[in-house]
Amino acid sequence: MEPLYIKILRDLEAAIVSGLLKPGDQLPTEKELSEKYSVSRITSKRALNELEQKGLIERTRGKGSFVTSKLETTSVTNRVLLLLPFTDDIAIGNLSGSILPVMQQVQYELMIATYDFLNTHTTQDIKAEFDGLIYYTEDENQHLDLLFELSFADFPIVLLDKEVPDLNLPSFLSDNLSGGKKACDFLIAAGHKRIAYLFGDHHHPQSTRQRYLGYIQSLMEHQIDFHTSFEEDTTSEDNLLRYVKQNQITAFVCENDITAIQAMRSLRLADLCIPEDISIVGFDNIQAAALVDPPLTTISQNFKAIGETAGEALLSWIKTGQKPNSQKIPVTLFVRESTKEIKS
Repeated sequence: MEPLYIKILRDLEAAIVSGLLKPGDQLPTEKELSEKYSVSRITSKRALNELEQKGLIERTRGKGSFVTSKLETTSVTNRVLLLLPFTDDIAIGNLSGSILPVMQQVQYELMIATYDFLNTHTTQDIKAEFDGLIYYTEDENQHLDLLFELSFADFPIVLLDKEVPDLNLPSFLSDNLSGGKKACDFLIAAGHKRIAYLFGDHHHPQSTRQRYLGYIQSLMEHQIDFHTSFEEDTTSEDNLLRYVKQNQITAFVCENDITAIQAMRSLRLADLCIPEDISIVGFDNIQAAALVDPPLTTISQNFKAIGETAGEALLSWIKTGQKPNSQKIPVTLFVRESTKEIKS
């Protein structure tokens, strides 16, 4: 069981680090703390002694305890928290592996945790234990309360992969709109004019919507009126074949590589050849993209650059107090054998 004084210590430390208690402010007395937390004065005294040893407060006999005026140099923990939706982040480009060296260069500890960490830690705990937070945004509506509370307290937070429109926080993500446009530009240059966008399911996150808008932008810039999107089950060869024939599709831009690979299988089962009958471009450049038959043309995200840029921006914020700007990291087209030129 956690010692009673730890609760008092954490609460006071969080109030100091968050700025609720400012340099020079007086803390509650031992008697007031013992009454508030229903503990002995010895317990409350120990919590205050610990804060004094950490350099967060100064104690003067007969006057009380005050937040130290040297707080700016003593409250730094040299620790950053990276919150991910799952333990293994290989699926999202091993972001932790790219952020860790950035932190090690300046002797910062990087603690990597899943969202479950938030079940046992409050915003006050995070502010007391860390200097900043790197948060991978799986769903832009998730943990809004926590992010808002930390942001309101001017706690340094940077977001990965998606923006959160309701919060003024810097985000570091792939240029998804440019990626969708780049994929469609490539197919148009190869002679395709009946190009469709292929969604993988009925849940379209921010990144997928941006890729779709990039596809639309490409068609508009090339003055191609035809555009369409398929949102049904890509594993059904009958549905996909019917859609291709009805719209005379010659190429697909797919929301991701998984969707592209599923479509390739379904089209082959419907006796269509890739790329002779249909050209396909994916997105993400997952390992399977180079291994399928035929190897998949795809857009690659630079997760290493995303992680490094986000880590450096957060450290700069911690050091200077200046909030960084959001950045979109360029993507790259990998041309493989799932696409081909067609005659006009």
